[in-house]
Amino acid sequence: MSKVMIHPSTYENVRQAVDRAFEIFPVELKGKKVLIKPNVLRSSRAEEGIVTNPAVLRAVVEKVETMKPASIIVGDNPGLFNYGANEESFRSAGLIEAAKGYYQNIGNDSRKVDFNPAFLPTVNVSRAVLDADIVISLPKFKTHGLTVMTGAIKNSYGILPGAQKAWLHKESGGPVRFQEILVDVFRLRVPDLFIMDAVVGMEGNGPASPDLRDIGLILASDNAVAMDAVVATMMGCEPGRLRTLQKARECGLGDYDLSTIEVIGELKPLPDFKLPPFSGEVLLHNEAIQTLIHNRVIMRPHADPDLCTGCGTCIDQCAVSALSMGDDNIPRVDADTCISCFCCQELCPEKAITLK
Repeated sequence: MSKVMIHPSTYENVRQAVDRAFEIFPVELKGKKVLIKPNVLRSSRAEEGIVTNPAVLRAVVEKVETMKPASIIVGDNPGLFNYGANEESFRSAGLIEAAKGYYQNIGNDSRKVDFNPAFLPTVNVSRAVLDADIVISLPKFKTHGLTVMTGAIKNSYGILPGAQKAWLHKESGGPVRFQEILVDVFRLRVPDLFIMDAVVGMEGNGPASPDLRDIGLILASDNAVAMDAVVATMMGCEPGRLRTLQKARECGLGDYDLSTIEVIGELKPLPDFKLPPFSGEVLLHNEAIQTLIHNRVIMRPHADPDLCTGCGTCIDQCAVSALSMGDDNIPRVDADTCISCFCCQELCPEKAITLK
């Protein structure tokens, strides 16, 4: 039976909840490589409630420090609006300071892995995620216009650097298939522990809604499906209605049936909680969002011959082998093969790749 902790908390005393989470869900960290992944959607201030609060991140970092790991990395890859702006997204919210020197731009190095051929045969995943012995995920309690809620499963979407996320949005064609893609990404490296910032949550048309909600809780679990089922219930949404949770259960990742989940704490639906309009389809028909996605996926990389050294990093890292070296030792792109993930731009050590 999976367990989910629900613990009262403020940002001032959040360390107590974090300590309790590690008591209930013990993880051996001594001598291990640990990655801590907050939810960092885009550049924002902490008080906007869009990202994992720095107080939660700092409390987790300080707890992990006491457990004598071999190394700690704090990182994430921002979403559709700020892909590539990793450091700025962390700095603006106070997360670099909260990371206590352990922040790394995990978008700078990635590895190609097999994916779902129905969408993409391979994707690039941040190498720090794949190399970690232990991954601790710090999702934020929020709604989402396309997936109804952002939680433990969706937080793993940030293991993909670059605009691969925009391409997968486009390829999904709708909310149901996109929720299935989220599970496919989650399965690439299932985190070992989830600690959710629900001190201040978000309702309405998330994931960047101005409608914040004082909830005063920290949630924790070692099973993402169970955690998301509890979150959905708190939001007033039947967990079994969410395709993300349906597919996760089909894949053997856990169960959303509350009768199979031991809740440590008090589970209560939040009164009058505002779910996204149109039950998660609002972004599908949002013209501004669709224009943004379209603009992302029609751009193509070009190498500046004055900066390019012909090192081949971009070619090695291309998930679909769209780049090849020209006779002049400058990489060229096959526009029909390129998926506009822009990993080549992010990974180029000379910053020689531009987008046109």
